[in-house]
Amino acid sequence: MGKLGKKARKFAKKNLQSVLKRKRKIKSTFKKKASKKDQRDAAENEEENVELSTRRNPENGDIEDMSLEAIFSEDESDEDEGDVDVDDSGSDGYLSEDSNCLPIAESEIHLGENGAAGKPSAQNQEILLELENKKKKLSRLKAKDPGFSKFLESHDKGLKSFRNENAYSDEDERSDDGMQSMDEDGPHLYLNKLLTSSAINSWCHLVKEQHNASAFISLLNAYRASCHYGAESTGILGSGSGAPMLDCETFCKILMFVLREADDVFREMLGISSNCKRDTILGLKNNSKWKTVRPLIKSYLRSTLFMLNQATDSEILAFSLNRLRASIVFFAAFPLLIRRLIKIAVHLWATGEETVSFHSFLILQDVASGFSSDCFDLCLIKMYKAFIGHCKFVEPALFKHLQFLRNSFVELCSQDLLRSSNKAKVSINNLSRILQLGLQTKKKEAVKKICSWQYANCIDLWVTYISHCIHDYDLQPLLYIIIQIINGMATLFPGPRYLPLRCKCIEWLNHLSSSSGIFIPVTSLMLDVLEYKVSKEVGKPGKDFNFSSAVKLPKHWLKSRNFREDCVFSAIELLSAHFAQWSYHISFPELATIPLIHLRKFQEKSDVESLRRVVKRFIDVVEQNIEFVKKKRDEVAFSPNDQQSVEAFLQPEKCSGNTPFTQYYRSVMEKAASRSLIMNENKSFLEQKKQKRKRGQNIVDVRANGEKVPEKSKVDQAVSVKDGK
Repeated sequence: MGKLGKKARKFAKKNLQSVLKRKRKIKSTFKKKASKKDQRDAAENEEENVELSTRRNPENGDIEDMSLEAIFSEDESDEDEGDVDVDDSGSDGYLSEDSNCLPIAESEIHLGENGAAGKPSAQNQEILLELENKKKKLSRLKAKDPGFSKFLESHDKGLKSFRNENAYSDEDERSDDGMQSMDEDGPHLYLNKLLTSSAINSWCHLVKEQHNASAFISLLNAYRASCHYGAESTGILGSGSGAPMLDCETFCKILMFVLREADDVFREMLGISSNCKRDTILGLKNNSKWKTVRPLIKSYLRSTLFMLNQATDSEILAFSLNRLRASIVFFAAFPLLIRRLIKIAVHLWATGEETVSFHSFLILQDVASGFSSDCFDLCLIKMYKAFIGHCKFVEPALFKHLQFLRNSFVELCSQDLLRSSNKAKVSINNLSRILQLGLQTKKKEAVKKICSWQYANCIDLWVTYISHCIHDYDLQPLLYIIIQIINGMATLFPGPRYLPLRCKCIEWLNHLSSSSGIFIPVTSLMLDVLEYKVSKEVGKPGKDFNFSSAVKLPKHWLKSRNFREDCVFSAIELLSAHFAQWSYHISFPELATIPLIHLRKFQEKSDVESLRRVVKRFIDVVEQNIEFVKKKRDEVAFSPNDQQSVEAFLQPEKCSGNTPFTQYYRSVMEKAASRSLIMNENKSFLEQKKQKRKRGQNIVDVRANGEKVPEKSKVDQAVSVKDGK
């Protein structure tokens, strides 16, 4: 349509004013600023569109944001201000040694980092002004009514004791800096005492023979000083503060006696048995005995937790954990101390030696089973994060410890399968998203994250969990997801350098199949190992290499003679484990047909006689088992549709385990175990030789002029470092 003529434009200008007015109105509405509600709705719509686009296109997601450790950060309920005073330096002051045994009131002064009074915030200034106004009103009221002031003075003592009780409660445990004021009659007298061995012996005698309460309080104060000894550079136990000096004998005597006897003394004072439950402790809160004993229990628990957080000796840690476990029921009255106990126990469980780690797990197990469901969730989350954080780099020396961490975590999960399965679902879905991103984008960051010890150990953890608990709880959805993840990993890394990772994937699938009773096809993954192309330029035999200590082989290993042997031995071992599970099944002849065809082809092509013998031996044993199953199958009279009869097929022979293939499988596993043992021994021997060689090189110090000087002793080195030489 062409332009309007001159007459038409004039006509529109004069006669079509309504059209122009409507256009101006529409134009002005778009120029108006959108309301806050409209902006919020637009932002939400934009976020939804971004989320939908990210779901459709996972390559837009950032692989660095998909952390294995941080998936439970939103669910964790312990991330609060209560952890500010984890370092209890001066926060749980000494007990008053008077007859009433009242706790010491905490100071209401907020101290800064340097010990000076900190400047109050704006909100605190308003509160102070309001308090000053109320004081002025109160002073006016006293002037008008003298009888009112006498009434306040008569009730002043009751108010002070009430403040003291509240100052030692859990609600005031989150003090700003934790500094406490000392009573003139109590702790200052105690700090001036000399803690000698004879004084400790007399207190111990009074507690054990006469059940003296004041002597026990003195021992708890000495125990508090022992637990904090050397850890407080300033404050109560600082230099020049008049703190009691402790020798080694006195220190050990205080720790050993209090740790051994404190639990029995507390129970005797409260009149409770050694096997009382959490509800019993909670029911004592309104008891007069509890109000007297409560500060003693709290001082003992907090001092012990502080020592566990500072001590490094494994024997002291193990003994303290063992004794603290006996008093674990008292933590029911101190919710904040429970969270601190879980944090310390998880740290010792993950990083401690064998005995310390075991005792820490027993404490976590008791807390998870004896307290609320929130404590179970907290233990589970912190243990999972600690496990994932400590398995980023794996060495052969750490395998045993990692297996203990994995098995103990699974044992804790089995206490509450409903809650643990929800956590497992979150973690496994996160693993699935990471793998999906790697399969679709194949970016370097995504592939590196999947081919890592952290990712592999996370899968190993949930494989063990599903295998252990699948008969007690419906974990079929998690089973199918984890199987898909493992198959996806094997597909993502098909090359020969990823032979250790592929072997781990097959082991996981065999483990899941054996525990669940579900057939999982893995023969194709194992037969692909035999098809790996080996370089024609075969070099010398490589150094002993432990497959269990790597997820990826170095490039030079592919050209060594040992690589071909490792491929064949790994395939035979994994096929033997797979066939051993189904060797008594009625469909075993059909299961073994295709693998035997591939193995015969490999035997014909192989030019290494030792490998041909191994494969030939495996083929012969499998064929014998096929003939055995066929013979037994011809003798039965039931139909293949009879599921119960099919499942009962060859069950007596399976229980006896005397068939040729079962015996062959045992011999294969024994040879594999002996081979790995020899490899570890050779590796440790080589490491010892390297260490001796380094020591020999460090014995002499070759100067620039060639003169040889003996190595300095450790004492001389320390002195020279101190002197700055």
